[in-house]
Amino acid sequence: MKNISLDTFKGIRILVAGDVMLDRYVRGEVSRISPEAPVPVLSVTERTDVPGGAANVAANLRGLGCSVALWGITGSDGQAGILGSLLEELRVENFLVCDRNRTTTSKTRLVADSQQIVRYDEESNEPVSSELEDRLFLSLESRISGADAVVLSDYGKGLFAKGLARRVIDAVHRSGGQVFIDPKGDKWERYRGADCVTPNERELFHVPGEYREKGLSLHGGNLRNSFAFRKLLVTRGAKGMCLFDDEGEYSLPAPRVRDVYDVSGAGDTVVSVLAAAVAAGFSWRDAMVLANTAAGVVITKSGTSPVSIEELVSAAKNGRGSKICSRDEAAALGKLWRIRGEKIVFTNGCFDLLHPGHVLLLREAAGEGDRLIVGLNSDESVKKLKGPDRPVLCQEDRAAVLSALDCVDLVVVFPEETPLALIESLQPDVLVKGGDYTPDSVVGRESVEGRGGRVVIVPLLQGKSTTSILRTVHSGKTSVPEKTAEEKNNS
Repeated sequence: MKNISLDTFKGIRILVAGDVMLDRYVRGEVSRISPEAPVPVLSVTERTDVPGGAANVAANLRGLGCSVALWGITGSDGQAGILGSLLEELRVENFLVCDRNRTTTSKTRLVADSQQIVRYDEESNEPVSSELEDRLFLSLESRISGADAVVLSDYGKGLFAKGLARRVIDAVHRSGGQVFIDPKGDKWERYRGADCVTPNERELFHVPGEYREKGLSLHGGNLRNSFAFRKLLVTRGAKGMCLFDDEGEYSLPAPRVRDVYDVSGAGDTVVSVLAAAVAAGFSWRDAMVLANTAAGVVITKSGTSPVSIEELVSAAKNGRGSKICSRDEAAALGKLWRIRGEKIVFTNGCFDLLHPGHVLLLREAAGEGDRLIVGLNSDESVKKLKGPDRPVLCQEDRAAVLSALDCVDLVVVFPEETPLALIESLQPDVLVKGGDYTPDSVVGRESVEGRGGRVVIVPLLQGKSTTSILRTVHSGKTSVPEKTAEEKNNS
């Protein structure tokens, strides 16, 4: 699979059109029942507003680092102003059209102790007027040629009730681009010919078809062919996701997560990451893996919340991706982990010919916190430290071996003779070194302790070192004791 980095989606431009909305959260505590009616009384402690619907798709794409422009319809009300401000903060270029006869769609959720107790919606579902549709389409059409992909986010609020989806699909295909659609309802003729449609399983089975009663494989494949979709990606919640295309059917299990906190907006994340990954040159199956990984990130967060590139890189590297990353990537991931309250541990070395002493050091280091980052001396710095005959293994091989250890979260190669610059960039909470050091001699101690961190010295495993291994190899002797005559006869 193509590796993902913090810069993977920079320069990718995606246009989003759809039903924008404002997701509102009123959080608090419940300690009593109302005397007026048998309902809980919420003592409010926090109110938050976030972009929802198509606006959440745009927020996800911005979080990945894409350049994004958004089209949709709002009312002339306070919610529209709040949504516009949120999009401006995200640096999403927006072309929202105001319809004075509509209400800006908003969903307000009342949450007590992490449990949603009620939701109320304010919305207008009537089809938009032909005049407003024309204004929106002409504005969007003029920018299609400069886009890498277009996403249509249909929440059934009236924007696609007429011919807008068909007009956009045709315009994008005339320019040689690709259209991704998150659908709604059972009238899929409007999406005919789209490059990819991403319903959830429940939505898929709302759509009529001759194989609807015969299961996912037959119904999904039949609908894809019936509407001439290039791809059909069905999200299945705890059962993962399934892709239908010319190569057949391809399924992925759901990502493993500790706790499912909130599934709000997971579909927005899937279509966003899928579109961005394909636009960035990932194969469809690799893009599907990334979308699946991203969904696993957002369902562990409270409320409608987009995925960030740091979160996606972290999840990919600690899942099926490489743990080997650049200094900037490690610093960004470290910042993310600190925000989550995770303790970061750092150790460093040449790790040339990994041996039990190294493994002991790394496992002890990992036990000092939640995340272990290993700084690895580059080949040139090893030569300066150990002599012209070292390292035995090149930095790529040494990094690959380290990254295969389950106790290691990230490996960062550094060219300097000391890791001081890397330590100051990563700002670890704990600095670990082997027993051949004293706390006062550890490079980076002042930097770590100055921020309230600590230094840990792990005792050496006697007789285990790269030097002793090389000495044994050069002498032609074996480090394994010779068997006795009796042992040879019994073997």
